[in-house]
Amino acid sequence: MPLEHHRVVITAAGRDFGRTLALRFASRGAEVHLSARTLEAATRVRDEILSQGHDADRVHAYACDLTDPASVREFAAAVAARTDHIDVLLNNGSRYQHGTDLLSASDEDVVDTLASGATGTVLATKAFLPLLLQSAKPDIVTMVSGCGEAGHHRSDAHDAFYAAKSAQAGFTEILSRRLRDRGVRVISLYPPDFDNHDPLSESWEGAPRTAKDPLTAQSLVDCVFFAIGQPRDCFIKSFHFEQV
Repeated sequence: MPLEHHRVVITAAGRDFGRTLALRFASRGAEVHLSARTLEAATRVRDEILSQGHDADRVHAYACDLTDPASVREFAAAVAARTDHIDVLLNNGSRYQHGTDLLSASDEDVVDTLASGATGTVLATKAFLPLLLQSAKPDIVTMVSGCGEAGHHRSDAHDAFYAAKSAQAGFTEILSRRLRDRGVRVISLYPPDFDNHDPLSESWEGAPRTAKDPLTAQSLVDCVFFAIGQPRDCFIKSFHFEQV
């Protein structure tokens, strides 16, 4: 699916799956607006994309701390200064906190985990909604997690991460209902832990995958491309995955 006519915002694009999303959307021709907690991290991914021959006018880097409302507003304002609309908002930002013992995380870790994943997702969506409503094909995609599914208990993530993901799940559920009449599709992904190798590496692209292998980032990106590529009367609300 070519994306030359899509303008895409990706949060937490400085590393890991955010970087994967940035690389894959740019490889399909999309204009990408990348944020990371530091400008240096976002710029590093921007430079990586540009090194592959992409137009500098279609790859933009920003700093955005999702735990800071002013930073989120500044990010949205900076994007709005470059374009009158965006077509896809990818809510990827969420701090991971490891540990099955509630007491293992400091109060500061708990606050930051909840703020980046839960509050940050709400703030980013709120800040970019005006630009999305100017698009003829607006989609909001949120990387939730299996930890956001009711009854999920297989992850070694901290309770605060479970709380953040459950909040994201509740937010996207009601948002999907309330924005449908305005033509905005709200798509949520609930993956288990997955393999996040470089999606453009030849060795990974050529490696066969079987039912016994862990989910890959490539498969998740393909789900995103599939959902946003559907006709506008097709609202795919969520993707849930079996675990190995």
